[in-house]
Amino acid sequence: MKPHLLTVACATALLAVFSSGCRAQDERAQDKKALPFVVTEMGQFQEPWAMTFLPDGRLLVSEKKGALKLVALGATPAANKVGDVSGLPVVAYGGQGGFGDVVPHPQFARDGLVYVSYAEAGEDGLRGAAVARAKLVLDDKGGGALRDLAVIWRQVPKVSGEGHYGHRIAFGPDGKLWITSSERQKFTPAQDMQSNLGKIIRLNDDGSVPADNPFAKDGGVAAQVWSLGHRNALGIAFDAQGRLWENEMGPKGGDELNLIERGRNYGYPVVSNGDHYDGRDIPDHSTRPEFEAPKASWNPVISPAGLVIYSGKTFADWQGDAFIGGLSSKSLVRIEFDGTRAREAARYDMGERIREVEQGPDGNLWLLQDQKDGSGGKLLKLSPAG
Repeated sequence: MKPHLLTVACATALLAVFSSGCRAQDERAQDKKALPFVVTEMGQFQEPWAMTFLPDGRLLVSEKKGALKLVALGATPAANKVGDVSGLPVVAYGGQGGFGDVVPHPQFARDGLVYVSYAEAGEDGLRGAAVARAKLVLDDKGGGALRDLAVIWRQVPKVSGEGHYGHRIAFGPDGKLWITSSERQKFTPAQDMQSNLGKIIRLNDDGSVPADNPFAKDGGVAAQVWSLGHRNALGIAFDAQGRLWENEMGPKGGDELNLIERGRNYGYPVVSNGDHYDGRDIPDHSTRPEFEAPKASWNPVISPAGLVIYSGKTFADWQGDAFIGGLSSKSLVRIEFDGTRAREAARYDMGERIREVEQGPDGNLWLLQDQKDGSGGKLLKLSPAG
């Protein structure tokens, strides 16, 4: 058989395709390198999970094994002054469990109260998330202690396993305490109102239930619930209009960004834009319009973690945008909003897992980077390029 001969036209066409592919690869490589911000390493921590800025500009950083650091930031990591905060609760470390979020009370400058979340051991090897509040008493050595620590909320029931605690916490414009309570990889509790798993929780700052919660008249743990049908919710933030946004990990596909509304059901595990890990199909949101669909979803997944909605002036073009830390995607994802609509506007390759995102008092963005094997993590500052 004679070898196939390329015509000039075919050869030219193939060369054009090859050149186009090379150009696309070059553009992607340039985009990967050309981040619109300068990344500065500002400290190292062991399995950092959350952070929050205090009114005086110092930073609290939680470490998953059960430590809380107070950081007075310097111009370089070597100039940082890092102190330990004692008086922490005993945490059930393992899997996705351990010490979690840390958030100051809106009136912290007056009352000194902070709120922490963590995985808590129960009887017979069962575990669940808990939220406690305490007074942060600072010392003259750059550290401090949590005093009069009291648990004000727990996941009900405690269950087996070490996954899907959620336990992100935030205060809303209404002064209420909001908690993400994931479904602990048990699926059906997300639809069970006798359980507070797979729910968004709304409480008064002392842990009591607001009388205007949508299910307050039902009593029990149902009274705590603001919305239901959630999987693994790891980000929560309010926008300038007071709307609550939440991101959660889907199963095999179907990560979600949701606009959280009073009393609504978000469908898991009845619907999802992903499927079960064993290959079983889950009907898509579009098949069940009675459930609230996500405003944005991802497949392949980004593995969303921390969430912040930017309100500063340092990145003026990004005012009102959301930023999501990506774990498996090792990225920072920027979201643009149009009213109640949302879309991914950009994805920045950060090279490592991004666990937490915060806005600093300087208007810069601050990230916590962690390692999947728990070997360490970094505090990163993002400032405008040029």
